[in-house]
Amino acid sequence: MMHYPPAGNVCRAICLVLLAIAFGIPCATAITLTPGSTAITTISQGDPVYIQGIATGHPQVGLQIWFIGYNFVKVSTVQVNNDNTYEYELQKSDTANLAAGEYVVLIQHPMENGRFDVVYDVSSGMVTNVQTSKPIFQITGSGSLQSTGAVTALMNAIGSQNIDDTFAIVTFYVSQPATTINPIGDLQQGENITINGTTNLAAGDNLMVSVTSASFTPTPKTESSGVSGAGGMVTVMPGSGGQNTWSFTADTSTFAPGDYLVTVSGVLQPVTASARFTVRCSGAGDTCSVPGLASPDVTAAVTRVTLNSTTGVQVTPTGPATTVLPATTQSAPVPAAVCLAGVAALLLLRRRT
Repeated sequence: MMHYPPAGNVCRAICLVLLAIAFGIPCATAITLTPGSTAITTISQGDPVYIQGIATGHPQVGLQIWFIGYNFVKVSTVQVNNDNTYEYELQKSDTANLAAGEYVVLIQHPMENGRFDVVYDVSSGMVTNVQTSKPIFQITGSGSLQSTGAVTALMNAIGSQNIDDTFAIVTFYVSQPATTINPIGDLQQGENITINGTTNLAAGDNLMVSVTSASFTPTPKTESSGVSGAGGMVTVMPGSGGQNTWSFTADTSTFAPGDYLVTVSGVLQPVTASARFTVRCSGAGDTCSVPGLASPDVTAAVTRVTLNSTTGVQVTPTGPATTVLPATTQSAPVPAAVCLAGVAALLLLRRRT
């Protein structure tokens, strides 16, 4: 007759076996990347790049990050936080001189043995296999692989069956700083003007906006220029499709009628754009107020000029004021008979003498 152990003992034995397997076999490590704080994969030169993600396993040496692009290689490490998250910033000073194009970020995890088996030797510019101490390929310096070739060789090296490291890859693009100004059109004097546009600068960057009269010329400090404008600094706001936005508002009630030039320039990045618009009269007829003159009552208007032989030149503005310039008094011409008499008298005196 067969005797079976109690069911409770069997369950306990199975649980012990499962626990032994769980503790004896290391858990696989997963890496999840979220490139960029706003998930935008295109940046302009001089803007930072943020690499954020999750790496399980809590590697003591952290993660090794490879940035590879045209004539650019940067290798660094970043520690993993207690909640398995990590973040690395490629700073503005690094991206300021990057050539426009595609860049690859490779994040390397040391996995089970807790060390990086493929490393970069700064002194030689070689990528080296730590297990064999042998160089794998040249990544910087003379004879180095460039961009795509270097990325492919690095992936093959870390993915080798003799290497237990693992990796994940993300790409981003670098473009030259640029900004645009949306069409403005003509305005009536006194309207609020909103000038806006797009830019590939990062959200949070600053732009300077300047609005000046297109007819502006320097004048002495004691004289009024009779022109006006506005200016200030604006902050780039998040947009979509790789393009962020900016906006600037000004009150044209202090603007003299005429053409105006808008200039937008980067505070830190070498970017600029310009556009024009016209401010037209807002008063009745052709009369417009001119800010900045000596008297607030003076108006500029289309004038009518009349030549009058009696009163002189009369300038009549279309406004209420009329300015009359006094006529110039001319001397009457000397009669010809008087001139001839004078000559005859002179000849007579000469004969007597």
